Amino acid sequence: MTVLVTGGAGYIGSHVVRALREGGRDVVVADTLRTGSRAAVPADVPLHEVDVLDRAGLTALAREHGVTACVHLAGLKNPGESMTDPGLYFETNTSGTLSLLRACVAAGIEHFVFSSSCSVYGVAETLPITEDSPLLPISPYGHSKLAAERVVEAFGAAHGLGWASLRYFNAAGASADATIGEDWGPTRNLIPLLAKATLGQREPVLLFGDDYDTPDGTAVRDYTHVVDLAEAHVHALDHLVGGGANTALNLGTGAGTSVLEVVRGLEAVAGRPVPVEFADRRPGDPPAVWADPARAAQVLGWKAARGLEDILETAWRWHSRGATSSGSSA
Repeated sequence: MTVLVTGGAGYIGSHVVRALREGGRDVVVADTLRTGSRAAVPADVPLHEVDVLDRAGLTALAREHGVTACVHLAGLKNPGESMTDPGLYFETNTSGTLSLLRACVAAGIEHFVFSSSCSVYGVAETLPITEDSPLLPISPYGHSKLAAERVVEAFGAAHGLGWASLRYFNAAGASADATIGEDWGPTRNLIPLLAKATLGQREPVLLFGDDYDTPDGTAVRDYTHVVDLAEAHVHALDHLVGGGANTALNLGTGAGTSVLEVVRGLEAVAGRPVPVEFADRRPGDPPAVWADPARAAQVLGWKAARGLEDILETAWRWHSRGATSSGSSA
């Protein structure tokens, strides 16, 4: 089996490529390299600079490599940016997914694993969030991901494509050997920004909101190690190949961690203060989000094995090296 990984030169994508190869899969990567990095892709893995909107190009490369499964991670993922440029997000995340699915059908691809997001739930009415929680996005980013999920589901019904939509809860951390991680440049994610500021490579990090209805007033999230997330994609693909039912699943640890807890945890790992400043809340940011991952355990046999300390230690080791080999395209 050969697996096409879109966004495979990005942060999560590069870890997925590694996990698939460790599982014995052949892999081909499609990535524009706008936020990903060629250095994040192993030299013996074919890398094509193809946009997900290029249906003909995707169809051709899938046929060329005999692809039978696709893991789709290419996309944009900043809720705040989506509030000011919604068209960009619907074009990339929704129309891009539609374009890719058409290419998959044309090339005879049988299985499709989609990188979705907990943003499809919006502000949770109850916590933890289950797959049965209301789907009420509050940002164009969340709406673009939910719309893409609906397109995936429709293609499954119309064309017999096996699919799994994986709803991430805050990917973080880096590989244990510190060879791939989240890039310095394009990221807006909390932990790499904190690491960079702690190393004196940028100004203090703005923490958006200290007046949420949470224990310490800062937003609460479910930080999940990127290696755990990557392994979940392999489990999802194995599930589909083995004849498992189409499914949408939460990928998280089942525990919430506040922004201030992350700051204090990194200070303990780094052994130095983390420079931060508080700012007003950002539009599109819910106060608290964490997953109930029980269904992923039941359906895939997957459970996050790494906690916050593992996340912070691997992220700090990666950033302390001044590494720049991977971007953030998923």
